[in-house]
Amino acid sequence: MKDMIQSAFDRTRLQREIWNKAMVSILFLCAISVLLILFNILWHLLIQGISSLNLDFFTHLPKAVGENGGGMANAIVGTFILLILAVCVGVPIGLGTGVYLSEYAHHRFAQTVRFITDVMNGIPSIVFGIFAYTVCVMPMKTFSALSGGFALGLMMIPMITRTSEQFVKMVPNQLREAGLALGVPQWRVIVDIILPSAIGGIMTGIMVALARVAGETAPLMFTAFGNDHFSRSLIQPIAAMPLQVYQYAISPFDDWHRQAWAGAVVLIAMVFFINIWAQYFVASRKRWSAGK
Repeated sequence: MKDMIQSAFDRTRLQREIWNKAMVSILFLCAISVLLILFNILWHLLIQGISSLNLDFFTHLPKAVGENGGGMANAIVGTFILLILAVCVGVPIGLGTGVYLSEYAHHRFAQTVRFITDVMNGIPSIVFGIFAYTVCVMPMKTFSALSGGFALGLMMIPMITRTSEQFVKMVPNQLREAGLALGVPQWRVIVDIILPSAIGGIMTGIMVALARVAGETAPLMFTAFGNDHFSRSLIQPIAAMPLQVYQYAISPFDDWHRQAWAGAVVLIAMVFFINIWAQYFVASRKRWSAGK
């Protein structure tokens, strides 16, 4: 009887080991597949676009239709302007909402805000563009950098809200209690203790949201519209890398196709460096905290 029980136990253990190894192998193949897809996309972009990158691409304006040469200097500058405007719109609202959801989660209204934020996270980007067109472009009667930055900023709000909420929640309650025990008002505890403790994670969320909207095209078609020159005013149409790449990609000119690939490479590089910056910021923040 004892031998039968031991034999059954050995068979069960062998089956568990086989299933465990099989599942680990499947998960490993899934991870490898993701890496292969990413590297395949990056390799294809580099092969198509790296040869088209030169100094003129970064310093010259686009040429007239049908002419070879030129660059995307106006689109590069316009993209940075739009991202700065988006940060000005999305970060204060998203961060404030995230802190509210974390510190006042017991309120019923917080549950409603959290649900609405999750819904906003799933709204297609073109809907944000149409909304910005309705509330900004139509009243102003012109496409502009302000309306483009407003649309991108709206897209950043739900991402920043949810990441800020999670990282603020991770701050130990002992820090909150210590501040309140000293008689410090709750808003001062949030500003002076909680936010500095969670700043690394909050900055990561902001950088991820920024990288997410940096390549958006649809909202800018309804708001920024595009411009072949440097925009001298925030209430004028402004060029952007995604718009320029889209315009060149659908054109019948081979030289514009070449520049579209180069623009795609620059966009990918921007997103890559934004994420690298976020990781570096978090790492340096951890080292600074450990040094304290």
